Amino acid sequence: MLVQNTSETAEPAQDHTASGGKGLATDKVGTLAGAVLSIASIAPAYTTTASVGLIVAAVGLKMPALLIAGFVPMFLAAFAYREFSAETPDCGASFTWSARALGPYVGWMAGWGSVIAVVIVLANIAAVGAEFLYLTIGRMTHSEYIAALGENKLINIATTLVFLAAAGWAASRGISSSERVQYVLVGFQLAVLLLFAGMALAKALSGDTPSGLSFSLDWFNPLTGLTLGAFAIGLIGSVFMYWGWDTALTLGEECKDPQRTPGRAGLLSILTVLGTYLLLAVALMWYAGVGDTGIGLGGEKARNNVFGTLAEPVMGSAGELLLFLAVLVSTIASLQATFLPAARAMLAMGTFKALPERFASVHPVYQVPRFGAAVAAVVAGGLYAITALLSEHVLLDTIAALGIMICWYYGITAFASVWYFRKRWFASARDTVFKLVFPLLGGAMLLVVFAISVRESLKPEVGSGASILGIGLVFYLGFGILALGAVLMLIQRWRQPEYFQGKTLPRAVSGDPMPEPVAPHFSGH
Repeated sequence: MLVQNTSETAEPAQDHTASGGKGLATDKVGTLAGAVLSIASIAPAYTTTASVGLIVAAVGLKMPALLIAGFVPMFLAAFAYREFSAETPDCGASFTWSARALGPYVGWMAGWGSVIAVVIVLANIAAVGAEFLYLTIGRMTHSEYIAALGENKLINIATTLVFLAAAGWAASRGISSSERVQYVLVGFQLAVLLLFAGMALAKALSGDTPSGLSFSLDWFNPLTGLTLGAFAIGLIGSVFMYWGWDTALTLGEECKDPQRTPGRAGLLSILTVLGTYLLLAVALMWYAGVGDTGIGLGGEKARNNVFGTLAEPVMGSAGELLLFLAVLVSTIASLQATFLPAARAMLAMGTFKALPERFASVHPVYQVPRFGAAVAAVVAGGLYAITALLSEHVLLDTIAALGIMICWYYGITAFASVWYFRKRWFASARDTVFKLVFPLLGGAMLLVVFAISVRESLKPEVGSGASILGIGLVFYLGFGILALGAVLMLIQRWRQPEYFQGKTLPRAVSGDPMPEPVAPHFSGH
């Protein structure tokens, strides 16, 4: 199991140069709290309503199969994170570990991928929250006018910016306050989702469904009825649905047991959402079908807002309001939790001079990287405003682009783990499996999906169909922003070369003495 740590060989000394002294609070997060924060980042209610349209458009009735297929590489890559976190917990996660194993340039690009992916998804989450805010208020006041306000582009953009500002402020108040609020928010959304799935399945079992479908085990078989391109695009949506489980890993320095808690919390969160997603996928498809008319999941209405379309038919008016509240709560929880990994990754990059020194600052009272959170909020708002003006269906485009970025930095981290632990591959059967086989398989799968997805993203019809100069907008948002990171990396190298010379974050191999950095900068304010 991922949470076990029973290697027959002695564990090397912990890397305190990477994990200590950044000014973060310590001994704050337990296993359950870490899992809750990870589930909050995943945001099952938000993620489902945002992603189902993309997956169904690509693979139709194979959605459950794609959810399982997306789980496999993410689960295998999780072992890379677990092994790294057990030996050298660090809030920089992918950035710090990849730089340690594969050098400063690979580490910087992994860090850029993880940060910019979070920044983009923050805007995406806030936009869904804005839409469901007006839907909820509209249903409560029986006003169709208010319910439709979220579809007004300018109002949506303005409300999205307010959501981002509020969530950024809340995330800057300290890790303990985030933890307490999340217990309530996550519990509520999971309870409502299970209620919705149960009611939809009850109607399906009684034959009271618009789809007319009969349950089939073939829904779970990814080896039939799919082209490679459709499989890749569907897999991108599926991978996105699990993204966020690693939030617990970025809190390693703040956990009560840094060597064990992050891995346990990550496993608990990813298994919880796997079960939730499969139950929802079967319930949604069996009840509504995947057609493009009526409330079918392939139709325009459901593709843009699956829960907004199916809430009333499945749960009635009272249940509809409850489900709207669950999605709204999901976005609020996810916004607050998702700021955590972005701000902490920038903190680590600033600490080791991979970003300007200002990013290394931590608030002296709340012990959180406020500056990084503020930058994430501002950039997320700007990106969303621009993208919303370019695309009529910005959620589909950003989710497809996010899948590309997720495969990028998760894959790099998996390969970094394999290389970092190369002297311990055959120290025990456990080490062979968890330090070599699983991360290598996970990284290889993610690399293949990344390559195919970049190729497919060039096509204008992928995502919303928006394009610039005949090239799909998804390509610019995914691979294009990664390429922009390479340019920014070269600028940072010119401004502050120490990190790129290996002085502040030297390369290392597990089992060797950890090299000492040359005076990395730590700031308490």
